[in-house]
Amino acid sequence: MNTILKQRFSVSFEYPVCFSEDIFNQENKLFASLFEKGRKCKTFFIIDSGVAQHHKSLSDKIQQYSEANSDSFFLCADPLIVPGGEACKNDASFYQKVVEATHIHGIDRHSYIVAIGGGAVLDMVGFAAAISHRGIRLIRVPTTVLSQNDSGVGVKNSVNSFGKKNYLGTFTTPVAVINDFNFLKTLDDRDWRGGISEAIKVALIKDLSFFEWLEQHAAQLASRSLEPMKEQIMRCAQMHMDHIAGKDPFEMGSSRPLDFGHWAAHKLEHLSSYRVRHGEAVAIGIALDSTYSYLKGWIAKEDLDRVIVLLQNLGFSLYEPELSGENLIKGLREFQEHLGGQLTIMLLERLGKGVEVHEMDHAMIEEAVKMLKDWNQEAISKS
Repeated sequence: MNTILKQRFSVSFEYPVCFSEDIFNQENKLFASLFEKGRKCKTFFIIDSGVAQHHKSLSDKIQQYSEANSDSFFLCADPLIVPGGEACKNDASFYQKVVEATHIHGIDRHSYIVAIGGGAVLDMVGFAAAISHRGIRLIRVPTTVLSQNDSGVGVKNSVNSFGKKNYLGTFTTPVAVINDFNFLKTLDDRDWRGGISEAIKVALIKDLSFFEWLEQHAAQLASRSLEPMKEQIMRCAQMHMDHIAGKDPFEMGSSRPLDFGHWAAHKLEHLSSYRVRHGEAVAIGIALDSTYSYLKGWIAKEDLDRVIVLLQNLGFSLYEPELSGENLIKGLREFQEHLGGQLTIMLLERLGKGVEVHEMDHAMIEEAVKMLKDWNQEAISKS
């Protein structure tokens, strides 16, 4: 005789995504307000080495801020500095150092870990926090355009393993996200530009008016004007949050609308040994999948030209040598494995509206790559 007991329950998640400047200025009480009320909360900071290098007084400011707000939180140790970029996700020793710190300093489920850095550091620290004590409270402080408008506001965290991007990870919500626009001022041009590709991505599949806004403000964004960058970040973050709050926030199915342009991007990052940064790879992936959509007859040549011109006006490359050959096609199979189940790729039905497909023509992908290579060479020859 078989007996089956059915369990069913639901859990509601809620967390603030905040936008501010100079969050560790003692007159700015936003950060201190995020901790559990009525307790002095044990807190441990992990800081991206690139952020620490460009903001040399940051650790001292955090210490002074904690002393001024000692009724809310206290530091259990000096901040841990870790490498930024994919280096911290490729080497397991870094997330293990964070886990070890939770053991050494007695950081428990009622303590807080604060991650300050780009998307890779937030991914790695989030993973370490999620697997320690089955989940330590995490506050994210994204410091790049890409992490402020996309990865930092979501529910994913991960590290790389077996030569595959984001192979190990969890879906875990942060306690809060604080986007401090001051950190953007010290970004190099590549990281300033890189995150805009995620805005183009979400605009192309969801909102034509946002794409048109990006076209209109491309020159200002490329010249590092902060005010349009702030607006881009807030609009893009809101669109990502709205999508996450929809029907599949933890990606139980095979559909990944927000991964438009990403199947090729993830493979390109790995093939280039991460010489090509994530935002740059996404820009190339967007160009590739938009060109493929044109070759399928779904978008007009005029619309494809708008996508290509916008990417070029922002300073993105359209091609890298690693795109050529059979290795890129392997990225499709790896992407399917990452999704689980059916291959599902987001393409363009028209500008502002995506369409999902479950197979791609390899010869057409190669044709699209050749077109990108020709356009890129033409742009280089004109420069």
